[in-house]
Amino acid sequence: GDTGVVRCRSSTTNSFCTLTFDANPTLAKAQQLLLDPQERDYILNQVSAAKEELRLKRKKELKKDNASKIKALVDEGKYEVQYEQSEEFQQQLKIKVREILTEQEWRRRKMQMRISEEEGRLKKDEEETKEMMKRKREHEEQWEETRDRRGKKGEIKPPKLKTEDPNKSYVQRPLTCRVTKRQIRSLRLLNS
Repeated sequence: GDTGVVRCRSSTTNSFCTLTFDANPTLAKAQQLLLDPQERDYILNQVSAAKEELRLKRKKELKKDNASKIKALVDEGKYEVQYEQSEEFQQQLKIKVREILTEQEWRRRKMQMRISEEEGRLKKDEEETKEMMKRKREHEEQWEETRDRRGKKGEIKPPKLKTEDPNKSYVQRPLTCRVTKRQIRSLRLLNS
């Protein structure tokens, strides 16, 4: 049957326990797939494709064999039907269907992997964008908070005070404005 029974000895109570398990989960999954009409149609389409591929391969092989051509013409297609019912053809068909289904599954998994990679990349880009917007918002908030400390347009800042340096014998004083000799002469001319 599908299920088996395992008997084991419990180490704590020194008694036997019985566990049932599914002996072949692959068969159970295959049965479920065949019960689904959509999956069944998909598998039957793959079997038909495999049969067609094997027929084409056989036709190519028989083109070279004149005896088989004559036999096929005389039997009016019965020769091909007999061949398709043979054990050899059935084995080739099983192998071909397995190859096709394996290739389809591989493609599906590869596509799924690409989709998940793309979703991961999009999620990462979205997180980076959110982080960038957060930093920009925090910078703007900080800029607004320091508004009072920054100078306003048209406001005159007082000159920086210079302190006395013990290494220098003179006191440094900031120049509030520089006056050139030419400006001094023009002022003297105006005053006189």
